[in-house]
Amino acid sequence: MTLLESARRFLPRRWLRWPVRAWNGETMGTTWSVKVCARRRPQARTIGAVIAAALERVDREMSTWRADSDLSRYNAASVSQWVELPEACYRVVATALSIARETGGAYDPTVGRLVNLWGFGPDGRREAPPDAAAIERARADCGWRRVRCDDARRAVWQPGGVYLDLSAIAKGFAVDQVCDALREQGIVDYLVEVGGELRAQGFRGDGRPWYVAIESPDKENEMPLVGVLRDGAIATSGDYLRYFESAGQRYSHTIDPRTAEPVAHALAAVTVLHAETMLADAYATAFSVLGADDGLAFAQRHGIAARFVSRATQGLAVVESSAFARFRCA
Repeated sequence: MTLLESARRFLPRRWLRWPVRAWNGETMGTTWSVKVCARRRPQARTIGAVIAAALERVDREMSTWRADSDLSRYNAASVSQWVELPEACYRVVATALSIARETGGAYDPTVGRLVNLWGFGPDGRREAPPDAAAIERARADCGWRRVRCDDARRAVWQPGGVYLDLSAIAKGFAVDQVCDALREQGIVDYLVEVGGELRAQGFRGDGRPWYVAIESPDKENEMPLVGVLRDGAIATSGDYLRYFESAGQRYSHTIDPRTAEPVAHALAAVTVLHAETMLADAYATAFSVLGADDGLAFAQRHGIAARFVSRATQGLAVVESSAFARFRCA
C-alpha cells in the first residue's frame, strides 16, 4: 500500500480526489455511458469489456429488434405452448407481468403489436394513425392476463399471437446488470446510464454524491431539475421523447393498453426514483398511462418517489409524491 493510499483511509471523504474514468457506446438502439470513481486504477480494457458483455446479454435475450433474440423466439411462436427462456429474460418477463397486475394493466408488456402498429417498434415509423380495424386486430393479441409463468422451468406461456415488448423495462434492467458487473470488479462508486435511465452508487471523485439533471419537457423555457442520486436509480418517461404529429395532434410512443392508442392526457413527463432501475423504468411507463392524478395516488399508496409534469394553460404544472423529496436533498 502506498503512502497516499494509506492516508486516504483516514482522511474525510470530502478531502479526497479520486480520478473519475468514463466509458460510452451504443446499445439497444440508444446510447450508454458509465462513470467510475476507482480508488485503484481500473484496467480500462477489462472494464469496457465487462460493460459491453453485460449490455450484449440483455440485447441478445430481450430485444424485439433482433430476430435471433430469445424474446423474438417467444414472439414467433404461433401456437399455444410453453417457451423456456434464459434466467435473466425470464426474470424480466415475470417482473413485467407482476407490475401489470399491480397497476391494473396500466403497464402491460403484451402491447407489442400495438407499439409496432403505431410506428414505435421494429416495423418502422409512421406519419398518420392506423385505421380502427387495424387497431382492433392488434388489440386482440394483447392482454397480460393471457400470459403466465412457470418458475420451476423458467417457462412463459405463449397462448398464440402474443407479442411481448420489454422496451419499457429492459433498458432499466440493463443498467442494473452493468452495476452488478462493476461491483463484481470491486468498483463501488459509479454512475451508469442507458438511454436516459440512470443508477448511481457511492461518490464522485471529489467525495460528493452524484448529481443528475431531470430534463424539462419545455426545454426552451424551463430549467432542468438538478438533484442528488444517492445509491439508487432514476427513470423518466415523457411524451416529448418519442412521438409523431398528424393533423395537428401529437401521438406519444406510450400506448395506453386500455384504449389501444397513445396516451391522450395532459401529462408530459414522469420521473421515478427507485432502488432498482428496472422497476423505476416500468413504473415511469405505468404512471405515464395512469396520468398525474391516478399516478400520484398510486405512488403515495406504495411509497414510490415520483414527479409528474403536466401541460397547463400557463406553462407546466408539477406535482410530486412525498417520497420524492429525497432527490432534492444535498
